[in-house]
Amino acid sequence: MNAPDHVPLPDVQSSVDPRNIAISRVGVKSLRHPIAVQTASGVVATVATVDMYVALPGDRKGTHMSRFVEVLRHHAEAISSAALPGLLREMVEHLDANAGEIEIRFPLFLTKSAPVSGVQSLMDYDVTLHGSIHDGTAQVRQQVVVPVTSLCPCSKNVSAYGAHNQRAHITIDLELRAPMSLEEQVRIAEEAASCEVWSVLKRADEKFVTERAYDNPKFVEDTVRDIALVLQRDARVLRYQLAAENFEAIHNHSAYASIAHDKRGTR
Repeated sequence: MNAPDHVPLPDVQSSVDPRNIAISRVGVKSLRHPIAVQTASGVVATVATVDMYVALPGDRKGTHMSRFVEVLRHHAEAISSAALPGLLREMVEHLDANAGEIEIRFPLFLTKSAPVSGVQSLMDYDVTLHGSIHDGTAQVRQQVVVPVTSLCPCSKNVSAYGAHNQRAHITIDLELRAPMSLEEQVRIAEEAASCEVWSVLKRADEKFVTERAYDNPKFVEDTVRDIALVLQRDARVLRYQLAAENFEAIHNHSAYASIAHDKRGTR
């Protein structure tokens, strides 16, 4: 049976709710969507997992869930921390809200050349862009998770030969006053590690990374302090939260350190 055309349907979500209890966040969560990401070298395609929310007044029964997807689908500008305030404003305007929040998580693939052979491969980094808006004022954070190599200074110091080393993750979460490319944020992490990692290495490269890590031992404490010094000197950074986690080779637990600092004077 075909429904007749142009029959008005009730807008239940916009009806009045007699309980009058405001909801802090309502929207869509874990939406997978293709996106274009702005990087220093150009626009790249990836697939993101997106959470989108708005604040709902107490007297309104519900929000229009389909509108979140429409906003994301029709957003023309490539995704970046600089573009996120515009997307936030589009969302709250389309949903008739005064506050909202968006989190976009995606893998970023960057081409890297091996240190000796020069063979190229793709390395993936987990990126999170998080933005919130209230009464027209937007705040954005840009986070990268960077895999690296860590070599233990204590093991090197006490051992007659060798030293235990392991893969580690460095997480850098920034609030910025001026843009910083994702590539630059990744490099800050890689340069603070005992050695960076690559997807493809030849024998000469393996020799390089083994000896590089041995000559550059780092505790997790060293790693986060070295990154903090870099971020303290960078005028673009308003606030940073960073962490190093070593997936220990000789223990069944991780070593972990973190630093959080707001350069505007609050913590």
